[in-house]
Amino acid sequence: MVGVRVELPASQPIVLLKENDGERYLSIWIGAVEATAIAFAQQGVTTPRPMTHDLLRDVLVGLDHPLRQVIITDVQDGIYYANLVFDGDVTVSARPSDAIALAIRTGTQVFCADQVLDTAGILVPDEGEPESETERETEVERFREFLDTISPEDFDGS
Repeated sequence: MVGVRVELPASQPIVLLKENDGERYLSIWIGAVEATAIAFAQQGVTTPRPMTHDLLRDVLVGLDHPLRQVIITDVQDGIYYANLVFDGDVTVSARPSDAIALAIRTGTQVFCADQVLDTAGILVPDEGEPESETERETEVERFREFLDTISPEDFDGS
């Protein structure tokens, strides 16, 4: 996984996944709340009380049912689908953004079905990850500016 980015000029957050053994990327548009949950997990931010994804992680640990893998399974009309996979091949359908937020918190690998990458994967010229702390800080600042411009009303009907 590459991480959360803000797609300009629309200032829409996306989660960007990169193929491990290839050059394709998968860009999934997500909501600001989900972007925040993923970014917090990536940055190791802990909140005073558990967020929903932290709670689910704690429940899985408490019940001794670890998450084995997350699979982005399908894309239909621009909507992505994912499964959480547990022991005994038990699967639970989930939004990719929630599945990814949980995967980061549990150290679980995220996979993508070949047909999803074939359909929606894009080749992106390799610009690499931000190399300097300044470039990373700029990415974080742009994301924070985006978060400052949204309100709960932006999510009506989602």
